Amino acid sequence: MRSRLVTVCHVVCRTVAVLAALLVVSLALPAAPASAHGQLATSTPLTGTVVRKPLTQIGLYFTEKPAANAHFTLTGPNGSRVDSGWSHGEPKRLDKPVQEYFMVNGVFEPRLYHTGFPAMVTVAHWPAKGRYTASYLTVASDGEAVRGTVTFDYQGPSTPAPAGWTAPTNGPEPALLAQAEGTPSASAVPAATLPADATPAAAPPASPPAGGLPPWVVPAAVVVVVGTIIVVAARRRPAQRASGGTARPRGAAPRPRGAASRPRGGTDRRPARRGRR
Repeated sequence: MRSRLVTVCHVVCRTVAVLAALLVVSLALPAAPASAHGQLATSTPLTGTVVRKPLTQIGLYFTEKPAANAHFTLTGPNGSRVDSGWSHGEPKRLDKPVQEYFMVNGVFEPRLYHTGFPAMVTVAHWPAKGRYTASYLTVASDGEAVRGTVTFDYQGPSTPAPAGWTAPTNGPEPALLAQAEGTPSASAVPAATLPADATPAAAPPASPPAGGLPPWVVPAAVVVVVGTIIVVAARRRPAQRASGGTARPRGAAPRPRGAASRPRGGTDRRPARRGRR
């Protein structure tokens, strides 16, 4: 009996451990796909790479054309800026399509973007070797802020600053900051406002309904139900065996009522006679 209870306990512990692991994984997964628009698709140079020749421009390619009042900077190893304005440049075909999600009629619909729309940032000079950081801030067509950085290592020769050069210190325009700090729009995006380059993805993922249950509810319910079933089953088995007694073999005739039970020990003793003959 004790060995069976130990086995059941081991099974319960293993089951709970597996379901707990599933619960942790479900908590780590996002509840819904991200709906960022106009994100950075690629850059020239790529982030984390090494540049060995002085470039006149660096390119930041987005899935949408950057806003006219977008803000871009390029900072050198000593913390001073070396950028000298930017322009839109010519779009180019992306080596790898970028997928973005749009909320349409309460459902997230993915679209693939095959073209990158650039912001070409002019580099005034390369003062020293080291890490350079390009930062960007713009606003997508749906009003969401698009911001981030691209860092790379420059190991080429130093170049002098232009005559009369002064490092820029200007920041983003107040109107751009007001748009970027505003609340992102969660409304549906009309098809007419989507870029012509956007194409529907092959298999749009299902979106959880508004006000739905959190992702951890289902795994937690499974843990509770399975654990309860196993514990109840383990308690019923010993109780049934203790109260059931010895099972009667099949086909045996029922014992008549009032029949005297045979004494234990296998010996048939006759009652003693009274008196003498």
